Amino acid sequence: MNAGLDDGAPLRILVTGGSGFIGRHVVSVLRAEGHLVTVADRTPYPESLVGGVRTVTGDLCRAEVRDRAVAPGTDAIVHLAAETSVLGSVERPALVHRANVEMTAALLELARERQVVTFVLASTNAVVGPCEETITERLPLAPLTPYGATKAAAEMLLSGYSGSYGMRTPVLRLTNVYGPGMLDKDSFIPRLMRAAATDEGVQIYGDGRQRRDLVHVSDVARAFGLAVAGWPSGPVIIGSGRSHTVTDLAVAAREITGRPIPARHVAAKPGEMPAVLVDITRARTRGFEPSVSLEEGMRTAWADFSPAVQA
Repeated sequence: MNAGLDDGAPLRILVTGGSGFIGRHVVSVLRAEGHLVTVADRTPYPESLVGGVRTVTGDLCRAEVRDRAVAPGTDAIVHLAAETSVLGSVERPALVHRANVEMTAALLELARERQVVTFVLASTNAVVGPCEETITERLPLAPLTPYGATKAAAEMLLSGYSGSYGMRTPVLRLTNVYGPGMLDKDSFIPRLMRAAATDEGVQIYGDGRQRRDLVHVSDVARAFGLAVAGWPSGPVIIGSGRSHTVTDLAVAAREITGRPIPARHVAAKPGEMPAVLVDITRARTRGFEPSVSLEEGMRTAWADFSPAVQA
């Protein structure tokens, strides 16, 4: 058994995808809690943040990269590395399967061989597909897209390793994550921020009445810290517990940025969920509580895109 929280020793944690938007925030939280962190990512970890962080740069689909990343003595893996574009998965399903299913299976097996006791997965509520009721962890898996299907498959792999080998495998089903560090992202919030910064418009798919739960990245990072520390195996929904229409998000962005952000409605894309209304009761019973309001969170996102910052 590797060292862990019970004996007071810091955990040795591998964060895959640790150079990414969510990953950098997760690494910061884990380090603040005293853990020893390794980052494995195709993108080099920012040099300004490297101090005290072991880094492995490369594609985790390759065995030699996984071998370097999962060092002997690793206590936990936080698995964020993935292809995350829902619409992109419809265009490139084989690529998404390789990155999200085959890579996860290979990491799990290496974790088993090296006696890693905890494996935390970043998943999504897209595993349950469209739902006219509030989404809970009890809904059956019924994904609408290759992306949702690959995350559902990864969840089942973790369940199998938990049941057969006793590995602790918490799964965090994230809603729409936003906040600082989204300059290279293409989800709706950065599209709004980019449109405001360039005085251009934004496309809204369908009638704009589809609802989304937005959760700030700092809240998500805290949830991963809690999960590593002791959450049991199985899924937990991580969101704000409040949903907003896409049109309302555009209105809020105009107020925060002071820019007009014209909107043009276009045809809805296949696989897009009409409504995301989530119940975060299970997360709350495990110590998670969202703390960042939509308005405050949008301001932190806008700070990266503001022309004053770019100048």
